[in-house]
Amino acid sequence: MSRKTCTAAGVAQRRLALKTMGSLVLVLRTSQAVATPTSKNSKVAGDGSLAPRAKPLATPVAVAQPAVKAASSAGPAASAPTSGNINIVAVRVWPADEYTRVTLESDKPLVAQHFLVEGPDRLVIDIEGLELSAGLRELLGKVKPDDPFIAGVRVGQNRPRVVRIVLDLKQAAAPQIFTLAPVAAYQHRLVFDLYPKVEADPLLALIREKEKAESEAAKSVQDALGELIARIDKPRSVVAAPAPPPQVSVSVSKPNAALPGGGNAAVTAAASAAGPSAASKNPLPSSQQTPVPVPPLPVPAVPTAAEISLAQAKLDRLIVIALDPGHGGEDPGAIGPSGLREKDVVLEVALQLRDRLNANPNIRVMLTRDADFFVPLQERVRKARRVQADLFVSIHADAFVTPAARGASVFALSDGAASSQTARWIANKENAADLVGGANINTGAVKDANVLKALLDMSTAAQIKDSLKLGSEVLGQMGRVGNLHKRAVEQAGFAVLKAPDVPSILVETAFISNPEEETKLRDPDYQNKLVAALATGIARYFAKNPPLSRHRPLT
Repeated sequence: MSRKTCTAAGVAQRRLALKTMGSLVLVLRTSQAVATPTSKNSKVAGDGSLAPRAKPLATPVAVAQPAVKAASSAGPAASAPTSGNINIVAVRVWPADEYTRVTLESDKPLVAQHFLVEGPDRLVIDIEGLELSAGLRELLGKVKPDDPFIAGVRVGQNRPRVVRIVLDLKQAAAPQIFTLAPVAAYQHRLVFDLYPKVEADPLLALIREKEKAESEAAKSVQDALGELIARIDKPRSVVAAPAPPPQVSVSVSKPNAALPGGGNAAVTAAASAAGPSAASKNPLPSSQQTPVPVPPLPVPAVPTAAEISLAQAKLDRLIVIALDPGHGGEDPGAIGPSGLREKDVVLEVALQLRDRLNANPNIRVMLTRDADFFVPLQERVRKARRVQADLFVSIHADAFVTPAARGASVFALSDGAASSQTARWIANKENAADLVGGANINTGAVKDANVLKALLDMSTAAQIKDSLKLGSEVLGQMGRVGNLHKRAVEQAGFAVLKAPDVPSILVETAFISNPEEETKLRDPDYQNKLVAALATGIARYFAKNPPLSRHRPLT
């Protein structure tokens, strides 16, 4: 081959290489131009909206609209999670007047950041490592209209692998957001607890409950007395004729500017309520009648010093009993062979016992929970101490590894070793409730690991002695209703019994793991007998041990 031919072939190869390289550079530049807007569009909106903050682009591109509902933000992000993504396995909402809990359960740990937005109040949570999925959509249908804290929920894909949840709040809240490691039947949990910014005064609530009960009782007596007097005074031969129905008329007169909405519906209602005789005396048509002024709305009166003093005296004279239905919310407690849950049956027993004890005008009952929500053990003790309870009764339903175990038990606190191996085993099981129910260990009330030990050290011999007296009376009455597992009050280191200045007992009403006793616990008649036994035992204790004088300051 000649030198000229080789040179021509080399030039052709170089031209082909340059052409190929140019195409590659063009491809790279094109891909960079497409990727650039995504990187600029990765900022997070700080106003609580679901979509990221986007900058205008020179070339029109499709931008996802903010997701007001999960269904409106469908698309690639809303499809099933790819392999390696975190899967949401359950969504639960536990509303209560005290606080509302939202739980997201997943197969892997979740990482979340949150912030509050005002005007209106919203809680915004950004969860990393998530794609919008059917599991998250369930949250939209879990919130109930009567939830005290949450007005609505919005879920959207804020950024790739970041889901934003916006909780529209009904009131200003103090949120607590934390994670829980797998325990029992639960996998990883991300928990949002919404507490009110200002905690309600439980003592004031007790006073209001007492005054409401007294008012209703007095009204009932007056109604019954008035009906009796009317029957006595009414001649037997006279039969009252039925009253004619009120005449309702609709006026199309000129609106009255003094009335709300510019109408005169209040005038026509007042005239027709007076009856036909009143209407015949007024010859003017309804359009010319003088409007009746609307009475102003009552303004709540500020309590005087005398009223506050009277309320304080009523509070000091009250016998306050703290009833503690065990478990609740995320913690179902023991579960019977047919599925009866401990948290449900003990709440029903506690509610019935509250009503029975409150029938005594000198007694007021404070429940540590009155609905299906979880209360940490330490918080149960704090609630009893805050109202300066004269007694604390924790209600449970026992379970054992075999269904043969049966009978009720009553426990008091031990200042040393447990009175039996069974008592120690039951105490350890009940003390583990915080792990299952989900206590926030980062809060000040629970963060100090020595708090429970300090309370135990503070518990005096007198408190334990009174607890044993109370337990003996209650156990004696429960023996009249059903079987007893042990005929003496047992003792162990139950965390919930460690209020140092409140006589406290824990009642295991029966073994819910026993099929026969589970059936009894489900029976309303047996529940009524159980409630009567508990109330009688408490009454017998107070008859022999009158409560000490207390001063419960209102906050």
